[in-house]
Amino acid sequence: MGIENQIKNVSKIENQINQYFSNVATNFAVLQTRTPVIIQIAQAWIDCLTKGNKVIFCGNGGSAADSQHLAAELMGRYKIDRKPMPALSLTTDTSALTAIGNDYGYEHVFSRPLKGIGNTGDVLVGISTSGNSKNVINAFDVAKGKGIITVAFTGNKGGTMKQIADYALNVPSDETNHIQEMHIACGHLICGLVENHFFGNAK
Repeated sequence: MGIENQIKNVSKIENQINQYFSNVATNFAVLQTRTPVIIQIAQAWIDCLTKGNKVIFCGNGGSAADSQHLAAELMGRYKIDRKPMPALSLTTDTSALTAIGNDYGYEHVFSRPLKGIGNTGDVLVGISTSGNSKNVINAFDVAKGKGIITVAFTGNKGGTMKQIADYALNVPSDETNHIQEMHIACGHLICGLVENHFFGNAK
């Protein structure tokens, strides 16, 4: 009985794994249709960095981790050993996040720092699987007032962020985990495009 149950469980798990990978493959096949906006976003980052400005990231939860990850790819290196490109994530200063959240409300934890450090010509990348994260939307509102280009990484529906961003990459899924998989893949891709533009001949 124990062996039979184990075999059945393995078969069920294998089916779950195969179905998951099938979903991922389908999502990424459809994601190729977003190539035009990915090129536009890469160009926006290139224009920003060419002028000596910076790329700023923000998001919540897993999207906060993606924000830090992508800022690190630019400040450190993606694939090429080269000079750092100015980038930062608004998710990393716990003292600022908790102070602003406590004193002004969590919906202001990104917009208030952006008022202080954002400059005309910067790019703000807001990452939200729903596209409706209030604190990211508030940061976009501040960005608009300061002449900062806004880029939204969202899910298929795009939410409010799709409507207000200068560039919106709404990846083809409504499931949080699959959205996040595509967000970090697209972020890596754009980092690579930007890095190759500036440092493609570096060794």
